[in-house]
Amino acid sequence: MVNWSHLDTLFLDMDGTLLDLHFDNHFWLEHLPRRYAEHHAITPDQAKARLMPMIQAQQGTLNWYCTDYWSDLLNLDITQLKAEIGDRIGYRPHVPEFLSAAKAAGLRTVIVTNCHPDPLALKLQRTGLDKRVDRVISSHTLRRPKEDAEFWHDLHQLEPYQPGNTLMVDDSLPVLQSAARAGIGQCLAVLAPDSRQPARKDAAGLPAIHHFDEVLPHLLGLGQMPS
Repeated sequence: MVNWSHLDTLFLDMDGTLLDLHFDNHFWLEHLPRRYAEHHAITPDQAKARLMPMIQAQQGTLNWYCTDYWSDLLNLDITQLKAEIGDRIGYRPHVPEFLSAAKAAGLRTVIVTNCHPDPLALKLQRTGLDKRVDRVISSHTLRRPKEDAEFWHDLHQLEPYQPGNTLMVDDSLPVLQSAARAGIGQCLAVLAPDSRQPARKDAAGLPAIHHFDEVLPHLLGLGQMPS
């Protein structure tokens, strides 16, 4: 599934890969419509009917992920609204053990996320995730989402890496396909990003896992290999 012995760098998505996507899905599908409805004195269903087309129209763009964009468009403080449900932020299963094993194996771990810096700060504060990896990079720093083919070239300028020795782990198939086209040597899909939703059936031909315990034995074995 993954050739761990050929790797020196792990690029790791955050939401839906390391952290439970339930937080984000609950925010966009439930909490934001409810607070938007209160702001405009309409029902939550009416709010969803307004919001969903606006959100879907930005899919695959940096605006889709941009807190500033949505705050300005909706005249609501999106970062503050996210903080209201911050108790829902949490790790996916086996993530701490996986990151510890990656460190023991000598792999460089870099979170590469489309998350905007403001909610990113909230999530790192809640989880301490940044202390478990070598670096955290938001695509907003590069002004392109991971879906953009040019993103990977720009990322290389910021975080030099050998594509053939790099693994990208993500729950987004468009992101993984973008990474593969950019020459990233190995890609791994996460099939169960949201703990409250059914897992996907497949990953369009890409290697895939439900949780990190499926690859932990191989990674732990790598860490025990003689130097």
